[in-house]
Amino acid sequence: MVHLSASSLLLAAGILPNLALGAGLDTAAVALGKLYFGTATDNPELTDTAYVTQLNNTNDFGQITPGNSQKWDATEPTQNTFTFTNGDTIAKLAEANGQKLRCHNLVWHNQLPSWVTSGTWTNATLVAALKNHITNVVTHYKGQCYAWDVVNEALNEDGTYRTSLWYETIGEAYLPIAFATAAAADPDVKLYYNDYNIEYSGSKATAAANIVKLIQSYGVKIDGVGLQAHFIVGSTPSKSNQASTMATYTALGVEVAITELDIRMTLPSTDALLAQQSTDYSNTVGACVETEGCVGVTIWDWTDKYSWVPSTFSGQGAACPWDENYAKKPAYTGILTALGGTATATSTTTSATGGSTTSTTTTSSSTSTSTGVAAHWGQCGGSGWTGPTVCATGYTCTYSNAWYSQCL
Repeated sequence: MVHLSASSLLLAAGILPNLALGAGLDTAAVALGKLYFGTATDNPELTDTAYVTQLNNTNDFGQITPGNSQKWDATEPTQNTFTFTNGDTIAKLAEANGQKLRCHNLVWHNQLPSWVTSGTWTNATLVAALKNHITNVVTHYKGQCYAWDVVNEALNEDGTYRTSLWYETIGEAYLPIAFATAAAADPDVKLYYNDYNIEYSGSKATAAANIVKLIQSYGVKIDGVGLQAHFIVGSTPSKSNQASTMATYTALGVEVAITELDIRMTLPSTDALLAQQSTDYSNTVGACVETEGCVGVTIWDWTDKYSWVPSTFSGQGAACPWDENYAKKPAYTGILTALGGTATATSTTTSATGGSTTSTTTTSSSTSTSTGVAAHWGQCGGSGWTGPTVCATGYTCTYSNAWYSQCL
């Protein structure tokens, strides 16, 4: 006799586990005055019905970023021949759901077609190709995007400019040229500089601020700095450092957003790593909450099933707030509590008799038990908290931030 797992039985019955809807991440973010909480997505996973069900859940996601389908290789594979099919698919999905669209990206050193990387360029010819690409892509999506990541990852870790075709051929002027071209094509869209490891103080963050100043010195519009926030569990910058770094950007008259958040760990996942990951997510989202000019948070896909991490960082993964089976992880609770919300836990029981399958789903508060003792992962303290402050046996009430302590 073949014994099917509960998850296999659920899938066979066409039941989507762990996707109970309710007050979620975007609902909580907007209630705090943020514009959105969102996620990246990509075209291949849109064939996954269970995945799309959650992607369409606007309680959690009020914004979508196309992960790859608006990049140069996807939109201009041969010179002056443009294709927008895949990008349009995601744009239309966001529009149908009433979700904001963060468009990504116009100028990067990666994912360039061979006609760009193998071309023989002068300053003048490359500037012309750059302007032509940006004008066509931004014009096509005019009125659809909340923001464009205009230039992506222009900096080395020490704050110097990255060696790239753009910098070697045009010099630093390629940045204001790109921003000015995008602004001319769509005067209303927000224009961002986007990079990683600029979320905390240091030479790279200083250089990112200098990019803002450079573009402004040309009299060119720049509206925001995107903080990618690709972090490692247990090694993320403190909430106070992230908040103070955000303030260095907003002091220049621009907004900020967390644009590609995920927090990876060395596998296998453990309870201790998941608990630390929850704290790390809470601190990063909390920094945005504390920063008036931080408009929103985007996670770089919401489920481990489609995360970019394992294929890029050997032996690492489990970076997203939902696991590969679409179950919410403690990170979800960490995010939601940082946004001032209360998490729910969904449990599913399944039985099979004579080939039939039944399923019941119970949703209950994750913050306390009926005995007045907080369960594992439950909230046990924080500003305004009126629930239990004692944890179940074996767990300790651990401070996360001023609004949240958790039984770990």
